[in-house]
Amino acid sequence: MSLRFNAIQNLSTNAADKTDGSSKITAIFGSNVFNLKTAREFLSDEAYKSLIASIKASQKIDRAMANQIANGIRAWAESKGVTHFTHWFQPLTGTTAEKHDSFFTLKSDGTAIEQFDGDALIQQEPDASSFPSGGLRATFEARGYTAWDPSSPAFIMDIGTGKTLCIPTIFVSYTGESLDYKAPLLKALEALNKAAVDVCNYFDKNVSKVTATLGWEQEYFVIDERLFNARPDLVMTGRTVYGHSSAKNQQLEDHYFGSIPERVYAYMRDYESESYKLGIPLRTRHNEVAPAQFECAPIFEEVSVAVDHNALLMDVMDRVARRHNLRVLLHEKPFAGINGSGKHNNWSMATDTGVNLLAPGKTPKTNLMFLTFFVNTIKAVHDYADVLRASIASAPNDHRLGANEAPPAIISVFIGQYLSKVLNDVKTRVTEKMDETDESLLKIDIHKTIPELLLDNTDRNRTSPFAFTGNKFEFRAVGSSANCSNAMTVLNVIVAETLKQFRKDVDALIEKGEKKEIAIMHIIRQYIVDSEKVLFEGDGYSEAWAKEAEKRGLPNVKTTPLALDAMVTEKAKHLFESNHIYTHSELEARHEIELEKYIKKVQIESRIMGELATSHVLPAAIRYQNMLANNIKGLKESGLKESAYSNQKQILEQISEHINKTSDQVEKMIEARKQCNNLTDTRAKAIAYQSQVKDTFFDEIRYHVDKLELLVDDREWYLPKYREMLFLR
Repeated sequence: MSLRFNAIQNLSTNAADKTDGSSKITAIFGSNVFNLKTAREFLSDEAYKSLIASIKASQKIDRAMANQIANGIRAWAESKGVTHFTHWFQPLTGTTAEKHDSFFTLKSDGTAIEQFDGDALIQQEPDASSFPSGGLRATFEARGYTAWDPSSPAFIMDIGTGKTLCIPTIFVSYTGESLDYKAPLLKALEALNKAAVDVCNYFDKNVSKVTATLGWEQEYFVIDERLFNARPDLVMTGRTVYGHSSAKNQQLEDHYFGSIPERVYAYMRDYESESYKLGIPLRTRHNEVAPAQFECAPIFEEVSVAVDHNALLMDVMDRVARRHNLRVLLHEKPFAGINGSGKHNNWSMATDTGVNLLAPGKTPKTNLMFLTFFVNTIKAVHDYADVLRASIASAPNDHRLGANEAPPAIISVFIGQYLSKVLNDVKTRVTEKMDETDESLLKIDIHKTIPELLLDNTDRNRTSPFAFTGNKFEFRAVGSSANCSNAMTVLNVIVAETLKQFRKDVDALIEKGEKKEIAIMHIIRQYIVDSEKVLFEGDGYSEAWAKEAEKRGLPNVKTTPLALDAMVTEKAKHLFESNHIYTHSELEARHEIELEKYIKKVQIESRIMGELATSHVLPAAIRYQNMLANNIKGLKESGLKESAYSNQKQILEQISEHINKTSDQVEKMIEARKQCNNLTDTRAKAIAYQSQVKDTFFDEIRYHVDKLELLVDDREWYLPKYREMLFLR
């Protein structure tokens, strides 16, 4: 029996729901996290104050205090049965990484002790030569350092019966270059903090810190593990390179927000329980639009912690799924013809005085502050649309962007008709020189025009990659398997850069004698005019928008190799270097790494396409071809007229054509891949893989294979079909 039919036959063997439903979330939330409440219990007053100062004021922790904190963390971890620790970091592979060490050590006299000192907490030196470095260091230069990030709390990971203390860290090379996603993000957040505080002080001198906040929405598919294992393409790439659409997909929209299947519900409750223990504040779960697609979302958190929690969640979701004989698919487009999966990043800014800078207030002053940050964000997206597009570029996301409720590759901003009118009023009613009467009217109009709550005045636009949704912006173009850090690093630094320039522009007018409020309004008006072409309220999927965007001069870069070029322009280099995020060499290295990742992923997909075609698809098709040929031969020899077997003959001809086309195209694809591999320039190689392999052969081969799936006897087809993977529970 084939793996496909064996999987179908054994679908009923499901893991039982073992989640303890009697516990309140509040009873387990953060139980495996060394949070401030736990720190207060296990640390001395001075160690606790040192940790607080490090988290809230970014002050360095000296080695003496580090020893006390490390001992406190070890005492807490050991009380929970932990024997090992690891520095948990996020290298440029796109996954998380860890190397476990035990607390166990030997004293000079041979006495065995448990020990975890400040040095082990603050820094480790993993053998990291195989992580991507983009040429920053040679393969034989293995030394890299992980350094503790106190802003993200330590946690305990339960894997089976084992428990490991995880210390969130950054990862840098021996010479100090960033080799991960976390270090640049922390720098970008600090850049935004400084720039935003400077602008906030126009309105409130008490603001001393601005924190960027993030609430991600994680979309994912869930399928049976046996069906997953019977699809080598899912195992190797996370997506189905072949597969004809089933008769029913998502056209009835009956899955969206429907009753959650019992087996998936048990899985959700299980991974949620594990997440709550790790302090991940999950709040929402529901069916998504596509069959077998689901979504979860947390409460908003500070960006760096939210990013850590999302990376951690993806790991938890994968491990817990296996306990339920399921597999979670985080690929952006695991199934053709239905919705792909994204990771919508809902972003805002909050002051240490308790103000959401993207929510209007009750007074003219707070409304003007809202308008300032609102318009600056729009201008940042306009000015750096190409860099923002590069931040979400990947081989998997190329399959998704612009299809089935995913935003297009054109970066635009949706703000809704109401706020569009507000900006238009500001643009047209502010004159070059204002008298006191105009100033008074302006203050009144701002207050009247922008109400405190905008949640009901801004609709959602699912075709927009960057949409204002009431008191935050939603960056919808981020891929479901991506690390949020990349997009968040870019978004925070472009807003920081724009706010820095805003401060300079306003100060220049004030120095010329203009009143502060009037100077602010002048620059806001200028920024609205400068960036209004990035605003779009319509259907982002339409051909008309693509044409209109071209007229406006907005970039529409559909493929990753070309989109990544924006990372290494002079504009990008100045942006990142002036804000102390990346040096030129670091930026060039990351460009190289992303190109290499693209090449490898397309290469792997090409290989599995060829392997499946030759070892699964063609043998099944040829067997059925022989059956038909023998049937026709028998009918012919029995003396029947040709009309009696004309239909069989027609099917045989179709199958023969698709077999020949599949075999021929696979051979040509292999040859094209060899030609690409001869190229030494990474960018040229990535473009060649995209144009000469992916674009030339993937859809063509898939077309013929999918036709064979419809024609070949179902009993002969080895690969689980869409109707089985998406609908069988």
